[in-house]
Amino acid sequence: MTLRSASTDGTALGAGRITEAKCDLADFVALIERGTDLADYPHASHSDRGVLFYDSAAVTATTDEAREVLADELADALLNGPGIVVFTGAFDERHGLAEATALFGRIIADQHDAGIANGDHFAKPGANDRVWNALQKFAERDPELYSRYYANDVLALVCQAWLGPWYQMTSSVNVVNPGGEAQNPHRDYHLGFMSTDTAEMFRAHVHRLSPALTLQGAVAHVDMPVESGPTMYLPYSQRYEAGYLAFNLPEFRRYFADNYVQLPLAAGDAVFFNPALFHAAGHNTSSDIKRMANLLQVSSAFGRAMDAVDRSAMLRWIYPALQKLAGSGDQRAVANVIAASAEGYAFPSNLDLDQPITGLTGESQAQLLTRALADGFTAERFDVELSALDARHIP
Repeated sequence: MTLRSASTDGTALGAGRITEAKCDLADFVALIERGTDLADYPHASHSDRGVLFYDSAAVTATTDEAREVLADELADALLNGPGIVVFTGAFDERHGLAEATALFGRIIADQHDAGIANGDHFAKPGANDRVWNALQKFAERDPELYSRYYANDVLALVCQAWLGPWYQMTSSVNVVNPGGEAQNPHRDYHLGFMSTDTAEMFRAHVHRLSPALTLQGAVAHVDMPVESGPTMYLPYSQRYEAGYLAFNLPEFRRYFADNYVQLPLAAGDAVFFNPALFHAAGHNTSSDIKRMANLLQVSSAFGRAMDAVDRSAMLRWIYPALQKLAGSGDQRAVANVIAASAEGYAFPSNLDLDQPITGLTGESQAQLLTRALADGFTAERFDVELSALDARHIP
């Protein structure tokens, strides 16, 4: 997220398109190569290679007034600072850390017994173990343990600092097994889940907005020495406005490979970072460590419309009319109707059923409708395929 401001001199922020041609490695390096001054973050216990560390016991002991000051500090660290904060000892026996680890293991064992090999966004299907929608499965399996775990005050503090109240918690458990390969560097939700061509369709102000809609987090459920491949981070990289396009470029990937920070974690440590931070899971070179983390993706409450709309019903009603419009040859008009009527985004989805095997996302309603018109689906066939798509989105 950029540091530019429209406040002091009245200069307006750019709202044009960001393209690959605007990605400049020298500009990127000049923006991110800086140290972290602890004087700017008085509540932090220390920093390591630019990453800020906070002692969870001290954090939870703060008074209400001090808590607000700390929340301001955390928000600034995620926006303008290194973009990543680590809370040591955030989860322990009070939160049922070991019990939750065992429960996640049982869910994974049940998946294996059922013959389920989950896909992944950035890894080969079946290479690692993944529990999609672990939040709901956790609550169903053990409501009391779930309540102990998510009563965590550190988690609430950092979520409120970045997203404000009414945030939406989601979780997926990821186990990277010995030999699990490293990921390529990337950014995350939302623009980070799009191809470069798609991300280019969103103008600069959306690139600035996207990171403010999500907080990324990870709770270590086992000790993670460096050989187990904990996540690699590039501090301050969230500040580069063109980063949603740049992370795919070879010169940026090489820079990441030469300059990333990889931090060992102890079980119970929690990492939170701006989703625009360049990051990638590391290579698990150990022989016996199954690196388990509860990956938290916390969303803003604001990503929702005012009206509750049954878009599937709408699409069934208008499909014959759209077929006639498509037959007229006015493809722009067809695209306009699809944009106004169909769900254009593939998320939220049931990732147990709608797995990201052939790409980063499943098919959206808009993509299905476009395909149906192009391939000449009858209304009956469209109804069947739309019903199947809807079923893949039911929790």
